[in-house]
Amino acid sequence: MLCSAKAIIALRSRTVARTKNTGILLLYRSPRTSKPVELGKHGSNLNYFDHIYYLFLDDAKMKNFTSCFKEKEFLVFFFQHLKKNDTERYRTDFPYISLCGRERNYVRCEDRPIVFTHIIYAADAAETDRFSYAWAGDKLTVKFEPEKVCMLPETGRVYHPAPEKAGGVGLVRSSLANELSKEFDFLNGETLPPTHFTWKNIRYQLSNELYDTIRREV
Repeated sequence: MLCSAKAIIALRSRTVARTKNTGILLLYRSPRTSKPVELGKHGSNLNYFDHIYYLFLDDAKMKNFTSCFKEKEFLVFFFQHLKKNDTERYRTDFPYISLCGRERNYVRCEDRPIVFTHIIYAADAAETDRFSYAWAGDKLTVKFEPEKVCMLPETGRVYHPAPEKAGGVGLVRSSLANELSKEFDFLNGETLPPTHFTWKNIRYQLSNELYDTIRREV
């Protein structure tokens, strides 16, 4: 059964920093991030996402791409069951949850739990480009909608619609966001969101509906 991360890699019980609780801990963080990530009390699995998005065991000695957790089967299962935390446990600290039977994986993130990693280009004009997330290739994708790409001027981060049950908004991986940003036009000035985005030689007027969604959540 795929529910537990134990099906993929052996985990051991450990004490989380500054708590006396023990349990399984999965840590999502960037290999470039050296600052320790502190996780609070838990009785189930706790997870942390970073917007560069790699997965490691918390006590892994080496944190790089070679040692990151990239089993697609597990990632697909985990994200297919990811949703907003509608339970009464840890909702403030962990706003998302991924369920597997009786196992609960509580999730918090530096920004958004859905991180788009690359674009899968359509094979022909009759098909649409797909936006892949969670390093799962074509196993986890949404339709790429150029007119709904959004950038926050104050942070430079780029967003795109994501599965609704996971919050409806996904963050674009930094390196990919840098490439997409080259195609933005700012007719209202650079202190406001871009107004247009050029994709495959087509200039789209941006709806910026995600901008309004994100600002309401701040």
